[in-house]
Amino acid sequence: MIRRELNLMICAVQFLTRIPTPQLKQFDPAWIQASARYYPLVGMLVGTLSAGVLWGASQLATPLVAALLAIAASMALTGCFHEDGLADTADGIGGGSSRERRLEIMKDSRLGTYGASVLFLNLLIRAACLAALISVSPALAAIAMICAQSFGRSAAVMAMAVMPYGGNPGMAKEGNPDRTAPYNVIIAVLIGLAPFALLTPVMAGAGLGLGLLAAAIPAFLAWKHLGGRTGDVLGAVEQSFEIGFLLALGAVIRL
Repeated sequence: MIRRELNLMICAVQFLTRIPTPQLKQFDPAWIQASARYYPLVGMLVGTLSAGVLWGASQLATPLVAALLAIAASMALTGCFHEDGLADTADGIGGGSSRERRLEIMKDSRLGTYGASVLFLNLLIRAACLAALISVSPALAAIAMICAQSFGRSAAVMAMAVMPYGGNPGMAKEGNPDRTAPYNVIIAVLIGLAPFALLTPVMAGAGLGLGLLAAAIPAFLAWKHLGGRTGDVLGAVEQSFEIGFLLALGAVIRL
């Protein structure tokens, strides 16, 4: 039992990041979806490492430079995995006129106008919000980054449980395209909420509320135009949660 859970955690790290891990001696494709319960733990790891970059850079550089370096660190750790999903989703939903055409565009490795625009705005908003938080407190900005990265993955797991698969089942990035089990969602949500204990109740509530509202936007559009989720859509959900969460905290510190 313990060995399997450890394998699932390693599988989650391997699937979502470029972080070196021990080689799995055996691999079961079912682990990809089962490991979803640990996606927020991976987010916590990525967020903590990126927050370390943010903290160190904030002592030497301007808030905006520190924010950009922290975001760059998170992108390097994940290989832009979620950013790629956001861009592909924007290109597909924005540029296609039918479900089949949208899915075809999303599988295209080239970046289109919709994807480039949304990706640019995503990075700009995240950097601006983190810079504002750093100006108030580097520690608060570091905590915010950990929370955003952690529960952003929880939101993606929630989408895996709620949404049907909308792509070609044989192309499912998360392995089994069926909805993930409810207990995976419960575990993922509990892990994702853990770092929220470091925030004030107002910040935690506002960040969670606006983050989930933002995450629901790509989920709704994908359900409407694709018939459900794909791996790219899950990346868009994760990134949208981060944007909503950071926007909420940026608003709270101005009150």
